[in-house]
Amino acid sequence: MIDSPTITDIEQAHARIADCVHRTPVITCAMLDEMAGRSIYFKCEHLQRVGAFKFRGASYAVSLLPQSQAAKGVCTHSSGNHAQALARAARQRDIPAWIVMPTSAPEIKRRAVEGYGATVVPCEPTLEARERVAGEVIDSTGAAFIHPYNDPRIIAGQGTAALELIEEVGALDAVMAPIGGGGLMSGTCLATAARLPKAMLVGAEPAGADDAARSLQAGALIEQKAPNTICDGLLTSLGSLTWPILRDHLAAIVTVSDDEVIKAMRLLWERAKLLVEPSSATVLAALLKETCPIPSGSRVGVILTGGNVSLDRLPWQ
Repeated sequence: MIDSPTITDIEQAHARIADCVHRTPVITCAMLDEMAGRSIYFKCEHLQRVGAFKFRGASYAVSLLPQSQAAKGVCTHSSGNHAQALARAARQRDIPAWIVMPTSAPEIKRRAVEGYGATVVPCEPTLEARERVAGEVIDSTGAAFIHPYNDPRIIAGQGTAALELIEEVGALDAVMAPIGGGGLMSGTCLATAARLPKAMLVGAEPAGADDAARSLQAGALIEQKAPNTICDGLLTSLGSLTWPILRDHLAAIVTVSDDEVIKAMRLLWERAKLLVEPSSATVLAALLKETCPIPSGSRVGVILTGGNVSLDRLPWQ
């Protein structure tokens, strides 16, 4: 397996998964452009299958498994969107899936995973517990482990969203995406650097889970510890594959408070009719900050990552 994907890998992923993923629309909103002082092009991955960009990487990784391995199934640990994505990708190939989910995972996401036919294996809400239980499942089943983000197949698959964005919109001055484990942002960096080498690459991250921002500032990988944010999709640490890509490509990471995320999420719902989850709203929250380094008047491509939010637990209620 390759250590870090290239634009060729992303292009190959795009061709391979074209028939099973949605080519999501790109939306603009004049009101949000005016508020942000920039022309924003929203790549609507919340309209992707399973409601998140994660299906791109999961479907690509599953498609590459040789049949002898695929027959034994797949396994991962995830609190939400990757769990759903891998469950759906496994069902698509008609193979079993075991998803290790922390007991703190949103109920709506657990039900969705089960709805796709996967077996949910509960664990305590710690990384140590996730990895230990996943290891036990793999030992007993022989399933292939597919990491949520620290996997070159996943990174290549996620990079296809930026590839489509650039193909549709053309020249952009900057491209942004949220950062959790860094799989999407890594793929976005690689695709953008190849297709738009002069574009500024900027990440968005919740202040309560800002390991990527601190790592970029320090020039060394800093582990995420005790994250505290409503952005449940952005709680994980960067990986050994994603960190070097972000380090070498990102111009900046803008951190945003939960209050700023809630404001941006409401704006996306009310003004643009884009029903996204909090993690997605970090990018608009970053663009609305005075400290955002992207110059006024820029054409900015933004990836909205997911729309799996419980309507019974909206963050402004």
